[in-house]
Amino acid sequence: MTEQTAVKGSPFPTEADVAAYLERHPDFFVDHEHLLQSLTLPHDSGRAISLVERQVHLFREQRDTLRHELSGLIGIARQNDRLFAKSKRLLMQLLDAESLSEVAAVLDESVRQDFGLNGATLLLITPSPATSPQGTLRYLSPEQAKATFDDLLERERPLFGRIPDRYRDALFQNPERVASAAIIPLRKRYCLGLLAISSDQEDYFDSSMGSLFLSYISDTLSRLLPPLLTQGDDSGVVDTRACENDA
Repeated sequence: MTEQTAVKGSPFPTEADVAAYLERHPDFFVDHEHLLQSLTLPHDSGRAISLVERQVHLFREQRDTLRHELSGLIGIARQNDRLFAKSKRLLMQLLDAESLSEVAAVLDESVRQDFGLNGATLLLITPSPATSPQGTLRYLSPEQAKATFDDLLERERPLFGRIPDRYRDALFQNPERVASAAIIPLRKRYCLGLLAISSDQEDYFDSSMGSLFLSYISDTLSRLLPPLLTQGDDSGVVDTRACENDA
């Protein structure tokens, strides 16, 4: 008789048989509690521990893991609450703005004071601006905007991260201080312009960022701007059809 045949014909259950049996009968040790005290398992420290001790150890590890995960979720929730409060305050101030210049100033002040970033720029696209302010409110003709930003004007989602020099020069007062940025297209049937927010930290804005709160702000601006664009502004003559190429 070969060894393989002897193993197959062995009257003793294999480890797999025992494991399968215990899986089918998870309450086995309820009726055989005395076995728990005699079973021992190796521990990280090198000493042998009982099964009960091992279970307690595993439960504590699971508890610590769950506690850590819960702490992380609570931290995220608190951060979102603070972000929501800041965004709400910004939106309320935008609703009270009565001119394009005031809208741009509100955006820049909120980004600086509440969010601790470099600043914000509101860039609007207009056929024939009287002037081209180089502050928080800027204007470009459709031709200039297309040459500078190309397909960025067609995006539906914000652009995050390090941006080309031509973007920085067109959008920010101090482009040399911009390490990363968020650029959000403002659209309502057509392209109204861009909202740009800058940071001096390279990793503050990155491509994996969520855009929920920025989308709220851009959606609000896309509805607030058309009436103000129709009124015009002291610093430029604005036509709401300036970028109406996808209406």
